[in-house]
Amino acid sequence: MRFGINTFLFTSPFTNESTKLFPQFKKWGFQSVEIAVEDPAHIDPAFVKAELDRHGLVCGSVCGAFGPDRDLRGDAAAQQNSMDYMTALIDQMVVLDCPSLIGPVYSAVGRADAVEPKEYQRQWKTVVKHLKKLGKYAEKKGRQICLEPLNRFETDFINTCDQALQMLEDVGSPALKLHLDTFHMNIEEKDQPKAIRKAGHHLAHFHACGSDRGTPGKDHIDWPGIAKALKAVKYDGDVVIESFTLDVKVIAKAAAIWRQIEPTREEIATKGLKFLKRTLA
Repeated sequence: MRFGINTFLFTSPFTNESTKLFPQFKKWGFQSVEIAVEDPAHIDPAFVKAELDRHGLVCGSVCGAFGPDRDLRGDAAAQQNSMDYMTALIDQMVVLDCPSLIGPVYSAVGRADAVEPKEYQRQWKTVVKHLKKLGKYAEKKGRQICLEPLNRFETDFINTCDQALQMLEDVGSPALKLHLDTFHMNIEEKDQPKAIRKAGHHLAHFHACGSDRGTPGKDHIDWPGIAKALKAVKYDGDVVIESFTLDVKVIAKAAAIWRQIEPTREEIATKGLKFLKRTLA
């Protein structure tokens, strides 16, 4: 199990210049970096890889950014744009030696509509079709795609572990895995440890976030139960802190962060990491 940090806590967009964050991440004790690549043109993956190597870090995951123009259940242009974007990310992941593309790969974040069951099923089939194709590409490149359920305020499409597992079954690709996040599960799951156990061997990525998006451990989440569940399913992937603060304005707005949740973002990173190492490692 490695412990990582998502770059959205400190910058948006991530560019070559953002690699100046790496020495601090290493000093704090992180082993991996989850790089949010909002546009493949923002980085030279070979340069970023060299900087990771220089500081003794790895890119454990690339976090996708899905706006209205990147939506596997959107209009034809949005569907194609999303496919092109994720294909480009997978190509960059090869250079970065990064195993996992993570996030809500199925839809634009913030799209939450009340649709009729027939329309929902039509959208579902469309997403399955695209993920089958994307899965084949990822498999060919030796990468995996980790699909993340989001809470009801950020999507109406896949909110729970059960729904995500159904998508994995319908797609049927060995490259498509499950990504769970304690913040979203805190809203949507009756029992987070039970959901982790249900995910089982399909679980390939894990976000450790406070119940309010703040520091893991300074909240009401059942961390001891989560630790036992991760151990029960023999989880050995990355555990990544994905929190947001007012410091990065565009991400704060997107994530509905309207107040100072913690004193500093450095505290989220350092105290969160210490807690997770003590509780999960």
